Amino acid sequence: MATAAEWISGARPRTLPAAAAPVMIGTGAAAQVDSYAWLPALLALGVALALQIGVNFANDYSDGVRGTDLDRVGPMRLTASGAAAPGAVKGAAFAAFGVAAVLGLALSAVSGHWWLLAVGAVCVAAAWYYTGGKTPYGYRGLGEIAVFVFFGLVAVLGTTYTQADRITWPAVLGAVGVGLIACALLMVNNLRDIPTDVLAGKRTLAVRLGDHRARRAYVAMLWVPVLLGAVCAFWAPWTLVVLLLLGPAMLLAIPVLAGARGKLLIPILAGTGLYELGYGLLLWFGLSI
Repeated sequence: MATAAEWISGARPRTLPAAAAPVMIGTGAAAQVDSYAWLPALLALGVALALQIGVNFANDYSDGVRGTDLDRVGPMRLTASGAAAPGAVKGAAFAAFGVAAVLGLALSAVSGHWWLLAVGAVCVAAAWYYTGGKTPYGYRGLGEIAVFVFFGLVAVLGTTYTQADRITWPAVLGAVGVGLIACALLMVNNLRDIPTDVLAGKRTLAVRLGDHRARRAYVAMLWVPVLLGAVCAFWAPWTLVVLLLLGPAMLLAIPVLAGARGKLLIPILAGTGLYELGYGLLLWFGLSI
């Protein structure tokens, strides 16, 4: 039976910045037009975090029962390791989705935008079928598209809209930027797993691109968001603070371009999560001030 520490590790806390950062940016974009509202912001954050935890457990379950997690480097795999029964991991995933649904219902009620329930249902379906179901789209190289849409566009623009009742250009630019960093997080994770994914028949985008091009795609996904954040200065001059991320972007890019692989990519994965969190914080600050 899995311990509490193993369940926490299985939830993959290093991925949670991918959920928090877009909500920060969306809230900053709302504040930029004097429409900040703390309750919708907190509810949106809760929805995003619960969905991220849910998708992490869902991936653990689906990959585990398929046998694609048997020889992996990285965080604890509850199902593949046998630390937890597959049914328990699946139950944890749907419990997290349930929390997201309840918070999403509250967000719809507070904002008055009931159509958000349909968006939430699509988000849950996308989270499950990433690696679940008979033909998971994550196994066909479409994971980055889903991450960009749901942890970039939907998360940022939805957060802004529930507070400001409109979408602004800084929100759009921030959504694209943070969506690309979320893709970078997935790319470096899949870059690490290319050897085992090839053997398991899992055709992620990293597998399809190949090691060389996947590394360059990762670097582009780090640098383009900084440029987009700087463009936001046309509406909010303080967003130029995102240029502070040029140094961290270089530090993350160098080992990846130099060919780091396996366990050497684990710190890069953690660093990319912190990079995304920093992007969210800096854009939130720049848009809010």
